[in-house]
Amino acid sequence: QVQVVESGGGLVQPGGSLRLSCAASGGTLDNYAIGWFRQAPGKEREGISCVRGNDGMTYYADSVKGRFTISRDNAKNTVYLQMNSLKPEDTAVYYCAAGGPCGWYSDYDVWANGRSWGRGTQVTVSS
Repeated sequence: QVQVVESGGGLVQPGGSLRLSCAASGGTLDNYAIGWFRQAPGKEREGISCVRGNDGMTYYADSVKGRFTISRDNAKNTVYLQMNSLKPEDTAVYYCAAGGPCGWYSDYDVWANGRSWGRGTQVTVSS
């Protein structure tokens, strides 16, 4: 099964940008739908974006639509999450996962089991 690793998190001021990466090994990422999730302290993990493997269709939660962009570079076996206009409420640990159904990206329970998850990368938005 493909393994994924997130990177690119950090500390950024409100209004700033970050680009997260989800790099795969042990398989070809373009065969998989890739979801991005985040978990803020004291809150449940939530799905925020997904890109399908077969046709590249993308999905976004309302909370990030218009600010975040998911993309994939199959040559680099990597999926990116470009995050612009960051807000303090975007502060969370961000995770990517492979192999779930994008149509259910907002339902963590559907993605929780039997998928390949990374260990997460911390994003902190603060002045």
